[in-house]
Amino acid sequence: MEPGSIEGELSVAAFLNLPIGLAVITAPGAITWANPAYFELSGRDPGIVGQNYHQILEESGSWSSEIGAAVDAALRSGTPASFRSVRARYRHAPGGVFLDVDVRPFPPRPGVSAQAVLMIRDVTERVEEERRSRLFYESFRSSTNAMQLTDSKGVMVDVNPAFERIYGYSRAECIGRKPNLVRSKHTPPDVYEKMWADLRDPQRGYWSGEILNRDRKGRERPVLLSITAIRIGTGEVSHYLGVAVDLSEQRGWELRAAHADKLASVGQLAAGVAHEINTPLANVMLVAESIRRRNADPWVAARLETMTQQVDVAARIVRSLLDFARREEPHVDQLDLVAVAKDSVNFLKGKQSADVEITEVYPAGPVPITGDRGQLMQVLTNILNNAYDAMEGRGTLRISVRRQGTRAEIEIVDHGPGISGEALPHIFEPFYTTKAEGAGTGLGLAICHGIVQSHHGSITARNVPGAGAGFLVSLPILETTISAA
Repeated sequence: MEPGSIEGELSVAAFLNLPIGLAVITAPGAITWANPAYFELSGRDPGIVGQNYHQILEESGSWSSEIGAAVDAALRSGTPASFRSVRARYRHAPGGVFLDVDVRPFPPRPGVSAQAVLMIRDVTERVEEERRSRLFYESFRSSTNAMQLTDSKGVMVDVNPAFERIYGYSRAECIGRKPNLVRSKHTPPDVYEKMWADLRDPQRGYWSGEILNRDRKGRERPVLLSITAIRIGTGEVSHYLGVAVDLSEQRGWELRAAHADKLASVGQLAAGVAHEINTPLANVMLVAESIRRRNADPWVAARLETMTQQVDVAARIVRSLLDFARREEPHVDQLDLVAVAKDSVNFLKGKQSADVEITEVYPAGPVPITGDRGQLMQVLTNILNNAYDAMEGRGTLRISVRRQGTRAEIEIVDHGPGISGEALPHIFEPFYTTKAEGAGTGLGLAICHGIVQSHHGSITARNVPGAGAGFLVSLPILETTISAA
């Protein structure tokens, strides 16, 4: 150090052991001094002292062109500058080493060249903490499960996009409110009492269980909710993190599986009952025919006619039971769903009311599927017949076929009165019918449901705004080419 310079006035003993790296630069650009911490933190060789920093050509690091320009400004006009989280070029560690770099000018002194000090601090731990924080927050935001963060009083301070999607409330609507925003009255109060007891217990600090929540539209949503108490260093709870797994779809699968089991059980019962009933029905018909031949009395003939009509009704129900119980595997062929739809419509046109106007919407080319032509036509004609009945033989009926991704869809929409909200959840259950007593067995749509399932498809019913009932059948598309008929 030169006598009389600012470096000479620094107490060497005071700076040698500082944890902050210091390097002094004297105009026009010489690095004239640096403490041991500077070399340790930057990883540079002490040979840098005496060099002109303008000759250090680096695109990054603590002597990047941007930092060099800041040193120029400090020497020229006394302008300070700061740079956060600069990656060290000459120190290496997993994940990198990061420095905060500050450039500070020394007060100008008469007759002494302008000087500035470059100060560096190791902030690798802070950068790593920030990186972890970003990672955890992005994980919070990206989770497909609904997540909520509440303060120690149970007030929400953040929710993730999945929470918004599942419950229908925006993040802005949730922040500042308590999670009872989505609470369902069907979850017993003792569940919440147990929840808070577990969360406030320092030895436990978490709770998990299935509850019902309610979304913005009032729909009940079963969720598996897990809540963890987040404690600060003193052991006090600062926040609670809740994670809710939406079980709605799983419950739907379970209901469909239970429905399938129910149909199978009913089918076995129906087959046994049908066979047992057939024999006495046949005997009744034989006795009635024998009496008719032996007795010409008009009163007796009229009563026999009434009896045989009722036996025919019973026989028709037995045939439906047997159809429902058979559950034959489909005879699979390559089919065009468009051709199946057209054949089903043409089959019914001569058998149903001419006052029903049928609108057919088909794609330009075939829609290839695999399936049993007869069984699929049975499904479509059953739905079409129901539509005719619902419109009482007058109105507009629309049938459309389309591709939807990897699925082939056929939709039938009538302009009847629609399906009541009470009936809609039960429409595919066996023996459930909305028709007048004696007009239906309640097995037609249950049979359709079974046929479509055996084709690896699905069938759903809904009410169509501006129309009546709509039935949608979805089947897997066969990725091959079928020539148009």
